[in-house]
Parts: sequence; structure tokens; C-alpha cells
Amino acid sequence: MSSDKRATYERASMDTRVGYGAHPALLVVDLQKGFTDPENPLGGDLTAVIERTNRLLEAAHDNDVPVVFTRIITSHETGADYGIWMKKIPRLDTLAAGTKWVEIDDRLDVADTDHILDKRQASGFHGTELSSMLVAWGVDTLVVTGCTTSGCIRASVVDACANGYRTIVPEEAVGDRAIEPHESNLFDMNAKYADVRPVDEVVSYLTEQ
Repeated sequence: MSSDKRATYERASMDTRVGYGAHPALLVVDLQKGFTDPENPLGGDLTAVIERTNRLLEAAHDNDVPVVFTRIITSHETGADYGIWMKKIPRLDTLAAGTKWVEIDDRLDVADTDHILDKRQASGFHGTELSSMLVAWGVDTLVVTGCTTSGCIRASVVDACANGYRTIVPEEAVGDRAIEPHESNLFDMNAKYADVRPVDEVVSYLTEQ
């Protein structure tokens, strides 16, 4: 980052850490086959993200940390339940109920106790049961992994912050279709909405619960 940009952010006191709370949950965003299989026009190779997310899942499962998986899914042939988003990304129509593209990637260690949450918009909070579950569980910290960094990760992170959660993004456990939006959004989320931290650190935090 240039010295001018660094000075601008430092002047605004951005990049302040919120830290970890006492009661976390793990939110795994959209690591469904439609995004993790390059055969789908929306997909890419997220093997590394899946491997690192499995480390977080192991720590969460071993320490009774609640886990929620999200997936984007339409039950309408025209994708009408996506609303205007469908106009922007027409190939969301591939993420249709009953297709393999809405299945959580088989490489992920999904436990019977994990919750699968269906959504129609980028944020895991929009029009879903996520807030109600987190409140019922007494969660104060939300660890957000998955894809894409510039899309559904960012939208979920912004809403998590707005809803009062300490929000943690494990840097190596989120991915995108291109490196430029990935890196710029990690930088911006860390400055404004979340703590972007190394996976090893976040695994240690979950292990301590």
C-alpha cells in the first residue's frame, strides 16, 4: 500500500482490532459445488480454501462450536426468488434445487449437528434464520469462511458487523475468482468491518473454547 493510502487510513483510525469474544460460531459461506467445481460457469478451484476450512471445522466440532453452512439455491425455474440479483448474474439459475450444484462440496467435513442454511441473496443474514440461531446460541463472535471474498463473504461480514458480532475472517480460508478483488476486499473488510487473521490463529482460538 502506498504511503498516501496508509496515511489516509491511519488518519481515519481504521484497522482497529475488535478481537475475539467468548462464544463463537463458524459460518461457512457457499462452498457448494456450483462454486467449487470449475465445470459450473460460476465455479473455480477452491481446493486450498476447502482444506483450510476443514481445519476450522475440526476445531469447531471438537470444541462444540456451532457451525452453519450457507448455500445459494433457487426453487423457481426462472430464478424469480433471487429478485433483481438474477438480472445482474443470470447464471445463478444453475444453482437450482435438485441439482448437484447446490450440494455442499463432498470434501468438506460436515457433521450431523451442522446447520445447512438456504439463501437467495449474497448475505447469509438476508431473509434467513441465521440471526435467530446466533442469538439463541448466545454467540458474540462470528468466524466467516468460504466464497467469494468480494461477494457473499463481504456481504455476510458487513451484516455480521451491523448486527453487533465480533467478526473474524481467516485470511487463507476465503477465496474468489480473481486475486485483485480478493486482496482488495480483504484489505477493506479488515479496515472497516472485521479482523482478518491467519488461519492458524483462528484455529487456536476455536480450540480454546
